[in-house]
Amino acid sequence: MENWKDLIHLFVMVFLSYFASVLVNPTIADVTMEAVCPGQDECSLAIYLTGVQQAIAGIGSVFVMPLIGNLSDSYGRKVLLTIPLIVAIFPPAILAVRRTTEFFYVYYVMKILTAVVTEGGVICLSLGYLADNVSEGKRVSAFGLLSGVVAAATVCGTLTARLLPTNQIFKVAAVIAALAAVYMKLFLKERNRKVDTLNEPILKSIGEDENDEHPIKPKHSVNKIPSAHDIIRLFKTSPTVSLASVVAFFNSIAEAGVQSFLMYYLKARFHFQKDQFADIWLITNIAFTISSMVVMPLLAPLLGEETLLCIGLFAGFLNMLLDSIAWAGWVPYASALFGVFLFVASPSIRCIISKQVGPSEQGIAQGCLMGIASFANIISPLIYSPLSAWFLSDTSPFNFPGFSILCVGLAWFVGFILSVVIKIQPLWSRERAQNQACVLP
Repeated sequence: MENWKDLIHLFVMVFLSYFASVLVNPTIADVTMEAVCPGQDECSLAIYLTGVQQAIAGIGSVFVMPLIGNLSDSYGRKVLLTIPLIVAIFPPAILAVRRTTEFFYVYYVMKILTAVVTEGGVICLSLGYLADNVSEGKRVSAFGLLSGVVAAATVCGTLTARLLPTNQIFKVAAVIAALAAVYMKLFLKERNRKVDTLNEPILKSIGEDENDEHPIKPKHSVNKIPSAHDIIRLFKTSPTVSLASVVAFFNSIAEAGVQSFLMYYLKARFHFQKDQFADIWLITNIAFTISSMVVMPLLAPLLGEETLLCIGLFAGFLNMLLDSIAWAGWVPYASALFGVFLFVASPSIRCIISKQVGPSEQGIAQGCLMGIASFANIISPLIYSPLSAWFLSDTSPFNFPGFSILCVGLAWFVGFILSVVIKIQPLWSRERAQNQACVLP
């Protein structure tokens, strides 16, 4: 039960962190519109500001996420978790003071700076922590459970946002973000990770002792920042890793597009407000919770993460297809139910990659995946910001306001086509996991 207690503390910390982050999501579109385009339902400037913020934060994260993952392999997950948890407190605290145009732009700049480590940092290090404590045979379920915790936090945060007045939301978010950092510092325990002689690190230098069984110590090498050669070498470990990385890229492009521009589309198309956004996110994330905590643990042993990945990507395409041709205000609510299958895609990709690398590369592997997601956050607004603003304006080439949303779905469809050919070869580690007792009792 000792390891279960450690994981429960991890889940509580992740829940609090994501609760604080998600709490502001249904409100931020209205706050942005009121700050830059008061009294309007359509605002190209708000869309471009969101895209620029996402792109700049993505550029930083491309380099920071592999670095954080690599450092956590040497210095431990808990030490590195302190960084994203603390800096996440500042953006909601700014809007908790005042929501004028001046304060919004201060928040905007601070959000860009902190998003470099907060968007992906917590989940990246948490996945590494799980990989340290859970054997390969149970890892896909553990990753799904972590996604379920994120989903539960999203549901609770969205429901709370639905109930709280706007002037209280940012105050509560700042307090909960601070509580997450304090809880992690007090209760989360670092676990000594041992290098398994049969599971040699991919990036291990030739001169290292292959029989070293001591807990991993910080190396004195100056190569703490993974070089491009190291990252490329990691992704070229096997055809499975290479293909899964490309699928992760298209999945991340689609996810970034949904998170950034769907609310503006629904606001322009159906005049949705904060409460309607909260309802949509609530339905979506209830489906997310069911997917991660029920569907994935039940189906993963039967179908495998490769099949679940295909199902999730195709569900994402169908979701966006319905939203793009929505003919009534209830259609986005119905399409949100596809989240039951959509949200199995990301945990499946992470598990596929995790099973292909050694125990001392879990941090950098998950960091590189987050780097891919961050790079997608750069590409996505460059594609979808002008496209969305164009087709929501009066100068669109044809009357199809949902065309940009359909293009988001096409990114998922491309990922689905590629995922069909992913096959995980029977590795020694997979065979060993069947005979190895899980770390969890």
